[in-house]
Amino acid sequence: MSIWSDIVTIITATLSGDINFKVVQAYRSEAAWFVFGPLTAIGAVLTYFLYKKAPWIDRNFERAVIVYTYIIIALIIFVGVIQRFVFSSQVPWSTTIPPLLFMIMAWYGCSYNVRLRTHLSFNEFRTKMGRSGQLTCLMLDNVLWFIFCIIVVTTTARVTVNTYDNFAIVLGTDNVMRWWFLVTMPLCFIMMAGRVLENTIEDLTNFRTGKPLINQAVIGGDV
Repeated sequence: MSIWSDIVTIITATLSGDINFKVVQAYRSEAAWFVFGPLTAIGAVLTYFLYKKAPWIDRNFERAVIVYTYIIIALIIFVGVIQRFVFSSQVPWSTTIPPLLFMIMAWYGCSYNVRLRTHLSFNEFRTKMGRSGQLTCLMLDNVLWFIFCIIVVTTTARVTVNTYDNFAIVLGTDNVMRWWFLVTMPLCFIMMAGRVLENTIEDLTNFRTGKPLINQAVIGGDV
């Protein structure tokens, strides 16, 4: 099929929920990049405006996901240990659900820390540069993060659709679908792209107004 027909197949099948082998093949083609690249950009803009309209979400959404998934993981493991060593029994999914929840916790934590700029950025080196050099480094960060978001959104969308088409269930369960967890990944990285856009606008504003471009990052600090 042509790339345009694959693009139409991806869009229409995703919106209708009619996923089959033909759709999975379209997702595996180069057309997926032409769909999810613009989708990531549009999602980033919408996420940015959502953060501006709802500051509570801006400050707390990722942190809430991190905290509550961590609590659920801890409870599942704690109960599983008690069941295994005290009652000599254990629910089968107690070893399969926590890794999926940890995946969600880790990537939403990554999104939050992109906003905090607590990733590896060599700030000690950058603070010795001029303002133009600092802005160049920050823009390079933002471009690379945005490209990374497009790559992850596209590839995880492919995995999610393939898992959906195969009716893959979480091991140890009867009806918990694995794609329920995997679909959070492209959504997370679309939100991360929104964080990248937020950082970009902040950097350009700071450069124009003369405010410091490089600040000390604190893990777990406020946005």
